[in-house]
Amino acid sequence: MLVDPRFLRLADEFFALYRRPQDGGGALSVYLHGEKVLDVWAGWSAPDRRWARDTMSLSFSTGKGVASTVVHRLAERGVIDYAAPVARYWPEFAANGKDELTVTDVLTHRAGLHRVRGLVPGSRGILDYDRTVAALAAAKPDRRRLRGSGYHAVTYGWLVAELVQRATGRSFSEVVEQEIARPLGEPDFWYRVPHDERSRIAGLFPRINPFGLHWGASAAVLSKLGPTRGLAEAAMPTGFDRLVRDPAVHDSVMPGWNGVFTARSLARMYGAIAAGGRIDGTTFLDPATVDEMARVRVRSRDYVLGVPMAWRLGYHQPIVAGLDRPRRALGHYGVGGSGAFADLDRGLSIAFVTNRLGVGAMPLGDLRLARLGALARDLARRA
Repeated sequence: MLVDPRFLRLADEFFALYRRPQDGGGALSVYLHGEKVLDVWAGWSAPDRRWARDTMSLSFSTGKGVASTVVHRLAERGVIDYAAPVARYWPEFAANGKDELTVTDVLTHRAGLHRVRGLVPGSRGILDYDRTVAALAAAKPDRRRLRGSGYHAVTYGWLVAELVQRATGRSFSEVVEQEIARPLGEPDFWYRVPHDERSRIAGLFPRINPFGLHWGASAAVLSKLGPTRGLAEAAMPTGFDRLVRDPAVHDSVMPGWNGVFTARSLARMYGAIAAGGRIDGTTFLDPATVDEMARVRVRSRDYVLGVPMAWRLGYHQPIVAGLDRPRRALGHYGVGGSGAFADLDRGLSIAFVTNRLGVGAMPLGDLRLARLGALARDLARRA
């Protein structure tokens, strides 16, 4: 473990989260101006196993930030153009009036393709990557996209992955390894997890079901109510509550939700971003690219989430507890509590992964990272 004395309070706050086996476990890592200042872990990865240095966790939408960073690495070299129609790289995508939808539209959740519920048949249908991306290519976009964003809670990952594969001619897993893991010297950026690495994945608990209710019944009810219809369409595919615990999810590429990471790997990636694109004397991203990544592109009331959002190119505004909120910052949180972000003004990155899905009635109702992030920013300001 590593605890810089300046961040001892943050370590204490983290350790307090994991005092009992029913609290599960987690890990927290922080970089300041490109230097790792905190790397700690605690608790249990399973009822009979303590969380270890190399434990990883399924981190849900946290993986969208990693997938987006892949796109920016490629855009910097001209492999992908933010302003180009997606169909330039993926011709089938032009179907049903999508010929002018751009890469930026996808990265800012304005493609109108948020619906995952019913996209492909069967509770395990989304495990079939080729069938799912073909369904997205054939889909008709939601007209509300013309008024603002609609969070692509699950579909975002497939859209980005297929864009990357078409633009590079390589598998998405291979591109992640070459563009993220290898340059950063951190191997733990997984979507399709090798079998010999799976023993390191923490077990999830207690549930992902809203208020602990039956998943199918909840989704059916929410899909009929105006304020929650979009969320049910975008984030509640059939059988998802069982699928998140199915080992088969680690055989597929679903970057919208099935990314498996350590806090250490995520903090290093965002640490490079927070330091202007450089880490350990190596350029990961050009400073101009980092500026483009951090710029707000869409401000609107998101028609899926039902709240105002300020979307960057693939990232959202980090949520922290308190009034002192980061302005030049970007990151992505996941359902259940995991998440990571870069605060460019403080030169700070923080990443948190956990197997304890929330601490309230709903897995979404979780302020652990918001509190840890606020304290980290305060300590960084004083450092």
